[in-house]
Amino acid sequence: LEISSLSENDVLVLRLDLTDRSSHEAATNSVLKHFGKIDVLVNNGGRSQRSLFVDTNLDVYNAIIELNYLGTISLTKYVLNHMIQRRRGKIVTVSSVMGIMGAPLATGYCASKHALQGFFNSLRTELTDYPEISVIQICPGPVQSQIIQNVFTENLAKSIENSGDQSHKMPTDRCARLTLVSVANDVKEAWISDHPYLAVCYLWQYAPTWAWWLMNKMGKKRIQNFKSGIDADASYSR
Repeated sequence: LEISSLSENDVLVLRLDLTDRSSHEAATNSVLKHFGKIDVLVNNGGRSQRSLFVDTNLDVYNAIIELNYLGTISLTKYVLNHMIQRRRGKIVTVSSVMGIMGAPLATGYCASKHALQGFFNSLRTELTDYPEISVIQICPGPVQSQIIQNVFTENLAKSIENSGDQSHKMPTDRCARLTLVSVANDVKEAWISDHPYLAVCYLWQYAPTWAWWLMNKMGKKRIQNFKSGIDADASYSR
């Protein structure tokens, strides 16, 4: 549908807190009451991280898992129950290239995305009796957004001081378009990134020893930039 053809009844906006898992069933029911069905669930809530593990309080890791992982699978559970009844639907989860590799300053974020990868890869194997239910994981690299302004740091009360230049990152509209193409074609896992990030993904997948060597080199510069107050991602853009 073109946007101009949508009526007021075609749009429903609900405020949702992924960490308030007790509200997820009611939110799902509200959508079903309004539209009668849910064709696609896009899990796109989460926060990243910029801090060294040795400096980071453990409650930060708890908050990351609560939001990025448990909040996502909680909402998925209620929507999936409906999709199983209909025997069709698409569950799309925005993971990250950090879900398939490791990187310094993001131990908790990487852990949460690895958890999502493992969960949805396993869930897919539980749904073989429902071939019309697709489980799709989108793994973007750096994308122009406000994710850096809202990252977790070494403690829950602290925000990051410098979000850095984002001109080297993929434009948001291109990432969205490639995500839609992936969803339309039921791609189980899509890596959406420019080089050099995409090249590192392939190294991590097919030549992990070389990937560890490269990540150690790049990671050292990333940590130096972080400690100097420079955008940590700048070390990956050159």
